Amino acid sequence: MKMDDLNWQILGHLQRNARESFANIGRKVGLTPPAVAERVKKMEDLGIIEGYKTNISYVLAGHQLTAIIMLRAFMGKLKPFLEKVKSFQEVINCYRITGNENIIMEVVLRDQSHLEKFIDELIVYGECRTHIVLSNVVSDAPIKNAKSIK
Repeated sequence: MKMDDLNWQILGHLQRNARESFANIGRKVGLTPPAVAERVKKMEDLGIIEGYKTNISYVLAGHQLTAIIMLRAFMGKLKPFLEKVKSFQEVINCYRITGNENIIMEVVLRDQSHLEKFIDELIVYGECRTHIVLSNVVSDAPIKNAKSIK
């Protein structure tokens, strides 16, 4: 499947609102609802569209603190950590990265006490650096056609 401008326009609409109707998207991009549905289905089948999600307000759900935690794993502790991190309910994103640290995580926590307990769980795997998030400047920005980015 070729990722043409119409597919990118459809993806743009779905990234802004995954619940937007195919009829509404079709009106905006100049296609019929069945044509939009067919293109979306093809992108789903090919794995271009991986799924749909609901965005939650962490604060309203009881998590007053968001933090970025970087971990430099101790010798022999990286693989055990990579298995353990999947069980941490606080972790909403975790990346294995290059550089001095091996891991960068985004976590949500109830409060400072929760953060302290969470760090206590992490320090057996390596050295941690924690950064408290003050505000969210960019969130879930839609990706665009690489050809159109200059």
